Amino acid sequence: MAPNLRKNHQILKIINDALIDLPAPSNISTWWNFGSLLGVCLITQIVTGLLLAMHYTADTSLAFSSVAHM
Repeated sequence: MAPNLRKNHQILKIINDALIDLPAPSNISTWWNFGSLLGVCLITQIVTGLLLAMHYTADTSLAFSSVAHM
């Protein structure tokens, strides 16, 4: 029988300890992860909205060209 490679290989052991066998608290669930992902999406939308607001020109002839380069 082959030895367990992910626990014997040095590089794979680091990855295994950090991602697979990482002990996590029992209160972290799928909903917790989903909420964190929604938080990241909200922050991304706020930042991109601020960037668009800084570059937008309210003139009718320049409105499209002011944000088209983004």
